[in-house]
Amino acid sequence: MSHARTKRLTNIILKTITFVILVLLFLSEIFFSSITHFFGNFMVVVKSYPYRIIANNMMFFLFGLRGKIGGITLTILVAAVSLSLAFITGIVFGLMRYSRRWWLSYPAIGYIELIRAVPLILVIFWFCFLPPGLSKQLKDVSRVYYAIMAFVCFTGAYVAEIVRAGIMSVGKGQMEAARSTGLTHTQAMTYIILPQALKNMIPSFVNQFVSLIKDTSLLWFVGVMEFTQTIFATSNREVNTDVTMGLYFFAAVVYFFICYPLTASSRWLERRLGVGER
Repeated sequence: MSHARTKRLTNIILKTITFVILVLLFLSEIFFSSITHFFGNFMVVVKSYPYRIIANNMMFFLFGLRGKIGGITLTILVAAVSLSLAFITGIVFGLMRYSRRWWLSYPAIGYIELIRAVPLILVIFWFCFLPPGLSKQLKDVSRVYYAIMAFVCFTGAYVAEIVRAGIMSVGKGQMEAARSTGLTHTQAMTYIILPQALKNMIPSFVNQFVSLIKDTSLLWFVGVMEFTQTIFATSNREVNTDVTMGLYFFAAVVYFFICYPLTASSRWLERRLGVGER
């Protein structure tokens, strides 16, 4: 290689390195200025966060209005009661759908497919506004009871599908073996199939409970004083937008700390029970 060519190649390399260094310096300047600007804004948000408002209304967020159950307590209570009743409803309709008798399976299919095709908020509206409109005596009933009925109706359809899938996950040979010992179909289902199927259903039930806790936030549309409604009521008393956003961020954090342990326990149960393993 000639001396002139080597010199020309060296100049090109030096110019390229210089250009890359300048680009890196320019990008680093943008990056660090953005980081500084971000942290500056973050500190402003931290300093203006409505700690005092949250602290002053903490009992309201936890228990609702004095003399009435509300807030986080009502959220968890409605979710727990609704899932317990939906569990029974789901088992009944899941077994009905699995039945070979058309007069049992067809009504179950109709109920499950209808409810699963309708948004939850409409089911809540049906139960909260239709009964009081049909009878004056039903107007005095608390909307919490109607809300629980709506969640039981809606969640029961999904639990029924969980039950059906859990039963189908048990091998057909289990039923045949149980029947060969002299058990009836009902006895085999009660003592052999369902105990095995329930093990496969547990993680799905936990996930359904998590979804139900989050779905209770829709009750603020019908005036039920659950946790989201307490946040909404508190933010309405404030005119500062930053305070409102801070309150809703607090609500998101609370829902996260309620739901994340449940989702983590669901994953732990799947590993512990060996769901999906062969």
